[in-house]
Amino acid sequence: MHIIYLHGFNSGPQSLKAQETARWLQQHAPDITLHCPRLSPHPAQAIQQAEQLLLTLPADSWLIGSSLGGYYATWLAEKHGRKAALINPAVTPHLDLQRHLGAQHNPYTGESYTLGDADMQALLAMQATPRHGQYWLLLGSADEVLDWRQAARHFGRHHQTIFNGDDHRLKRWLECLPPLLNWAKQPD
Repeated sequence: MHIIYLHGFNSGPQSLKAQETARWLQQHAPDITLHCPRLSPHPAQAIQQAEQLLLTLPADSWLIGSSLGGYYATWLAEKHGRKAALINPAVTPHLDLQRHLGAQHNPYTGESYTLGDADMQALLAMQATPRHGQYWLLLGSADEVLDWRQAARHFGRHHQTIFNGDDHRLKRWLECLPPLLNWAKQPD
């Protein structure tokens, strides 16, 4: 089995959650291969990178997306009929990231770049209504970055776990992995 982990805005494969996931899988599920690509800060390139990777993997590969990575995972799950676990996913990043337009610095990758209107348009073009993918949302009710209720409404008919008092990072993430792996192995 292969899992693609898509990180969030100004994050990367070196993020705490990505590293925790890799260590947990190595220890508890060494037969699973985790792919955590360093995504471009520009959405059009990021989704292209993620899709190219997904298309090289077996059909039972699934996605984990955190924050903006959850938005990307939704688009890919819809387009390719895949399962996706979404950790505090962005639902309207073309609006949420407006306040970040301009010069940016990614503390995980060291990359400096400019977030512009073309990036917001690319995000808008990726809006997906969850219909064909299978989703499990993992939401923290004290998310300080995104309103968890927006994601809960957007993915209303899909499986959701809401952690009361947990934040955007989702500190209880590792306890989610065992049931997620069982869910991912179930036939569609």
